[in-house]
Amino acid sequence: MNGWETVIGLEIHAQLATKSKIFSGASTAFGAEPNVQACAVDLGLPGVLPVLNAEAVHMAALFGLAIGAHVAPVSTFDRKNYFYPDLPKGYQISQLAQPIVSGGSVTITTGEGEKAVNKTINLTRAHLEEDAGKSLHEDFAGMTGIDLNRAGTPLIEIVSEPEMRSSAEAVAYARKVHAIVQYLGICDGNMQEGSFRVDANVSVRPKGETKLGTRTEIKNVNSFRFLERAIDYEITRQIELIEDGGTVQQQTRLYDPDKDETRMMRTKEAAD
Repeated sequence: MNGWETVIGLEIHAQLATKSKIFSGASTAFGAEPNVQACAVDLGLPGVLPVLNAEAVHMAALFGLAIGAHVAPVSTFDRKNYFYPDLPKGYQISQLAQPIVSGGSVTITTGEGEKAVNKTINLTRAHLEEDAGKSLHEDFAGMTGIDLNRAGTPLIEIVSEPEMRSSAEAVAYARKVHAIVQYLGICDGNMQEGSFRVDANVSVRPKGETKLGTRTEIKNVNSFRFLERAIDYEITRQIELIEDGGTVQQQTRLYDPDKDETRMMRTKEAAD
């Protein structure tokens, strides 16, 4: 829309193609019966200690080298507290202060032929973390089932700088990262199975303004087509809200492909 600039940053969660989990020897194979691939470490039972999967570290370092990033000789893990039924430990092991990969960039192309435009997108970081389990809301009348097979599966979270200015650029960037992790053999890239999930941070601001607007985060988009549609909807929603005299709230939102709209999942704290 005229008079407005869109600012987009993406967080991509790529499931690493290891045979076992990041801190345990349990299998990461997809499609098993619920809860048959969750060991004592994944369940957070008292007295167990995590043992880091060296192959996950190797794969993360490989990605860092592929994008021209700094691969840290020493990195650390941190606890990220959550209170979800599908995270029995009550926290996720992730990396904050010292991620394994910092910086780097990828070049994207939008448009075709004479209208093709190249642009470099810088990355903030890529870090290792464990996945959570899954809450199953279908097939349980009035109840929610919990499948912890996915708990502890190794992920690399790839965080871009907020340098994309359209849904087309965001999709081009996501496709480029998708191609890189598949080429390296560190992720199968199967979006339908959740191996490659995208969170989009979207905000708008008046053209010429340098201060970032209030952003919303669209969680767990699992196709490039839905990513484009979700971002376009959110851009229009935010601009119309501001032009009608309202204010954008910092929220986590989900994209509903059936209704082609985003809806609020929860509000977010101001601090990152």
